[in-house]
Amino acid sequence: MRLCTFRMAGGPPEGWPGRIDGDRIIRLDAPDLISVLSQRAQVASIAAVPAAGAELLAPVPRPPSVRDFFAFEQHIATARANRGADVPAEWYEFPAFYFTNAAAICGPGAEISYPAGTAMLDYELEVAAVIGAGGQIGGFTIMNDWSARDIQRKEMRVGLGPAKAKDFATSLGPVLVTTDEFDGSQAVMTARVNGEERSRGDLADLHYSWPDILDQAARNTVLRPGDVIGSGTVGTGCILEHDDGRWLVPGDTVELEVAGLGVLRNRIGPPRAPAPRAPGA
Repeated sequence: MRLCTFRMAGGPPEGWPGRIDGDRIIRLDAPDLISVLSQRAQVASIAAVPAAGAELLAPVPRPPSVRDFFAFEQHIATARANRGADVPAEWYEFPAFYFTNAAAICGPGAEISYPAGTAMLDYELEVAAVIGAGGQIGGFTIMNDWSARDIQRKEMRVGLGPAKAKDFATSLGPVLVTTDEFDGSQAVMTARVNGEERSRGDLADLHYSWPDILDQAARNTVLRPGDVIGSGTVGTGCILEHDDGRWLVPGDTVELEVAGLGVLRNRIGPPRAPAPRAPGA
């Protein structure tokens, strides 16, 4: 089943949850897709609309949390080798992750404002699991963990992990495919910038399985419906690994494609205007 969050002209800005059925979207009787995922039974339908007239949003525009793992060995090995470093022994002991900004989720087709303070903007080609009922995977989608590499490099030297290098945007979409149709075991993954293929890998190359990843995410806590669990970047899946200096610039269009999940497309826009300062600041 292919689930989505969609918006129609004249409808609420936050959109409605839906199920894609050929060239139609079936609107589901729930306030949002997280509510759909939290129910074990199938949610009733309300109406059908033409898919051509709908705008797809991120499947979960407001997830409770976003954990992004680091589960592809080729990615970490290549990225660290480019800096003259080895893979730390601890990486092989447990799947590691960091929390990113759940308030900065972007959907398919959204323009990504070029983040201030960077000259090294990067895409990251990932698959994300979204938690459903009972702490289990409700479905999978494509994830782009946008990264400002020069900012990230400085932050990582401090020792607290990436923060401002990541929290300006994370893209999800275009749809959420349930586990009966896509089990997360394998899929060809590609990335294109302005139509040129820049990355190609396979989800089957995950060093840690999805059960391993979920066990680590849930240890000493509770996973909630709508929580997003990123796989981390597939091997070759970012400009950092290529080490060719061809960073993203405003006007670039990035397309991430995962067989069975679709294409997540975003354009890089100009920097956003600075936020106004509070009085007396």
